[in-house]
Amino acid sequence: MTSNITAESPPHHPDVLKSSSDDRTLLVHGGRQPGRFSGMVNTPVHRGSTILASSLEEWERWKAPENGTSRYGRFGTPTTHSFQDLIAKLEGGHRSIVFPSGLSACTHTLLSFLQAGDHILMTDSVYGPVRSFATQVLKRFGIEVGFFDPLIGSGIGALIRPNTRVVYVESPGSWTFEVQDIPAIAEQAHRAKATVVMDNTWASPLFFKPFEHGVDVSIQAATKYIVGHSDAFLGVATGTRESWERLQKGSHDFGEIAGPDDIYLALRGLRSMDVRLARHWENGAVLAESLREHKLVHSVLHPALPEHPGHALWKRDFRGASGLFGVQLHRLEPHVIKALFDRLQLFGVGFSWGGFESLAVPSEESIPGSARTWPHAGKIIRIHAGLESAEDLVADMRQAFRHAATLV
Repeated sequence: MTSNITAESPPHHPDVLKSSSDDRTLLVHGGRQPGRFSGMVNTPVHRGSTILASSLEEWERWKAPENGTSRYGRFGTPTTHSFQDLIAKLEGGHRSIVFPSGLSACTHTLLSFLQAGDHILMTDSVYGPVRSFATQVLKRFGIEVGFFDPLIGSGIGALIRPNTRVVYVESPGSWTFEVQDIPAIAEQAHRAKATVVMDNTWASPLFFKPFEHGVDVSIQAATKYIVGHSDAFLGVATGTRESWERLQKGSHDFGEIAGPDDIYLALRGLRSMDVRLARHWENGAVLAESLREHKLVHSVLHPALPEHPGHALWKRDFRGASGLFGVQLHRLEPHVIKALFDRLQLFGVGFSWGGFESLAVPSEESIPGSARTWPHAGKIIRIHAGLESAEDLVADMRQAFRHAATLV
């Protein structure tokens, strides 16, 4: 790739980034303006509630929607704005808004675009807490909730009603890793003037560009790959120009705010996300490949594997894969599952993912769903490949599976 950046370009000037379309450069230079902050290479942590104008005239200027300055700390500080601006550029959207957690970004985005009497269509493979919010809270608010088979593609048009206002997608699915045909779904949704909301956490802003595929609002659980170190909660939603006003107003109406220290950690995490994700992708693919033929394994649920049902869509639409995938087991007795997990040494047993460490966690007894029936009886192990040596991760997982196999 040829860059237009020249020796005459002012260092750290915002216009420099207009000359490069490479995410790797954007991750390093975006959201940084050392000239504003005494030469500090990183945007400092700004803590504060009250923001003082120097005059009444300046105070009035701050009322303009696109002024770039907050009149009150709840609407953001320079730390907040630096992070939001960089995420919007990475995702290819109009503007972004930060939330205190990934789930908060999901729920408040939905509340921004729905009201009593509306209908939402949601993928059957959605993140569990979002499913619970839809079936419990949204229904309590008089919003109809329907679920669709994640493989439905353009067939979703048959499910859209006159009052369908939101179509919610997540690709791949949180546990079952189906890859959705986002452009086909978005086309049908837009014909009905419905808003397409996507959870894009698995791929991150680097490996899937949602707005190129018809998405109106993209959500990231920044807790995962953006923070990258398992030490902060954060969510962010990015909208198109057309969806931005409702998205922003919905957030402000609920008083959601993320702390500046967590936002600073997210900004720091973004600087290395490209190199971290490359290792997560490599380790995940190697680990997934190594488990394909084990006798306890029914199938490996990784979109980058050629035999995965969604591989063609993944190859068409995605720029890479993260470190998260699933292993569908044959039906095993509980003591065999326990022995497998107890034997692991490098994989922690815990929720979340996207940090530097490797994790493994078993599914519940059954995979939730109402629009499609999950055909397999065995548990799914959800694995996150961390940044350790791929050879060590493979060896650890293999020895645990070998030990469990002796108990079958």
